[in-house]
Parts: sequence; structure tokens; C-alpha cells
Amino acid sequence: MDQDWSRRRGQNAQARAEALARVAAREQAEAEALLVGFARRLLAAGVAPRPLRAVGLGGAGRYRTDVVGWYLRVNRSIGVDAEGNYFVLQVPGGWFGRWRRARLRPNPPPLVVGRGGRDGESVDLKDLLAARWDELTGESGVGAGGAAGGAGGDRPARRRR
Repeated sequence: MDQDWSRRRGQNAQARAEALARVAAREQAEAEALLVGFARRLLAAGVAPRPLRAVGLGGAGRYRTDVVGWYLRVNRSIGVDAEGNYFVLQVPGGWFGRWRRARLRPNPPPLVVGRGGRDGESVDLKDLLAARWDELTGESGVGAGGAAGGAGGDRPARRRR
């Protein structure tokens, strides 16, 4: 009887893990579609991508990267490139990084940016993209596939001139 209970418990845990993985994959696919659409609309609107910089771990220093795109948060901690790839703009740092470009790999995009963070730090990706669209183009709320609304806890990033 103990073995049967243990086996069922293991099966239930595996089933829950598989269900969570399916939900995460579905959310990632939705977030990827939002980012690709956002990048395409920015390019079509004539908003040129710019070289993005990353911050060193611990907040020390700014480093050039091989990514050209747009910042998504005010603190410039995340960005999207012209193909719609999502990047967390943080690197290990070091002296050599000051002279060479840091090579970044795309990260799986979340549907809620900052989920699990402190109060006020999480924002729906759709709202973040709409706020960033407003800032970059001066048009209202069409950057995230027609989603209107505020930044949901995050101010739009400032445009560098």
C-alpha cells in the first residue's frame, strides 16, 4: 500500500510539472508574438533601433553589447532587438568588457515582466509595450497589438536624442 501511494504521488507531481511546463510554453509563445509584432511595427513606423548597453552584475559599469534594438524599461534592464528577441541587459562585467562588446543571448520572454519581484515592479508585457510605443512614436496604445492602457507600474523609458 505504501508503494502504491508513493507511486501515485510521483505520478501526480509529474503531471503537475508537465502542466506547468505547457502553460509556460504557451505564455512564452504569446510573449514572443507580442515582441515580434512590436519590433515590426516600430520598424514600419520608422523608429530606428539603437545599440543597447548592458549593466554589470551588481550594477557596476555599462557595457556595449552586440544587440541593436530598443529598451523596454526605464532602468534599461531589458530590451528587444529588431527581430523581436527579448534580452535581459546584464553581464558579468570585468575589465575586458569595457573594450569589447558583450555578446548577449536572447532570453525566453515573460508575459508578466518582473513577476515575483517587489510590489510595483511587475507589469504585463502588453502594457509595457503599449507604454513604450507611446513614448517612441507619440501614438497612443497601438504598440502591443492594439492594447491601450498605462504602463501598469512601469514608466515608459526615456528616448535618447
